[in-house]
Amino acid sequence: MASLVLDAVTVEFPIFGTHAASLKTTLAAAATGGRIGRETGVTVVEALRDISLTLSAGDRLGIVGHNGAGKSTLLQTLAGVYEPTRGRIVRQGTISSLVNPMLGIERDATGYENIIIRGLVQGLSRGEIRGRTPEIAEFSGLGDYLSMPVRTYSTGMLMRLAFSIVTSFRADIVLMDEWLSVGDAEFRERGAVRLRDMIQSTGILVLASHSPELIARECDSVVELEHGAIVARKSISRLPAADGTGV
Repeated sequence: MASLVLDAVTVEFPIFGTHAASLKTTLAAAATGGRIGRETGVTVVEALRDISLTLSAGDRLGIVGHNGAGKSTLLQTLAGVYEPTRGRIVRQGTISSLVNPMLGIERDATGYENIIIRGLVQGLSRGEIRGRTPEIAEFSGLGDYLSMPVRTYSTGMLMRLAFSIVTSFRADIVLMDEWLSVGDAEFRERGAVRLRDMIQSTGILVLASHSPELIARECDSVVELEHGAIVARKSISRLPAADGTGV
């Protein structure tokens, strides 16, 4: 059964070659969250501070906060991209991160090769990936372009490929940064249905967003981040989806 447990998780990033005073001025000007400190002569940015959360199957958590509050860092930490400097994370179940669909796309590899690469990253066997490839190829609508290096793709084609791949692998835990919407009107409509099915079938959803309406429609609880720390948390009543798009 899916679960996520964060116990007093802190994430710090060392910044080399920068004086704390000048970095503090830069971050203040950019309204960026996190705290600045000095550790053994190295400037350290505290991106997350003492985060404790427990999520189990059925939970739909929204993450809110100003730009730089730590929302994306928290999602990346949940995904395993960043490891805690202090504290611990216990994950149970497969994780699909929709924070950056382009992450892991190899531009010199073909579309078909990228399907394999992403499938392996998700922990699938080559046999499982081969079984899903025809459906991914059909959904993308890229046809013969899938046999070509993705560096030859337009931006729109690249996003269609990335979206088709990342939403094809079902997972126990789904992490999202805003609602994914790519391509032309026809593809966006199909993509919204596909994304809706993915979210409804997952055990845990963690969604970061600036949209109160999206949070209210998709989540049953909310945490607010400020400067990398949780400053508020509450349960909310979910609104019914009006049109299947999630927004």
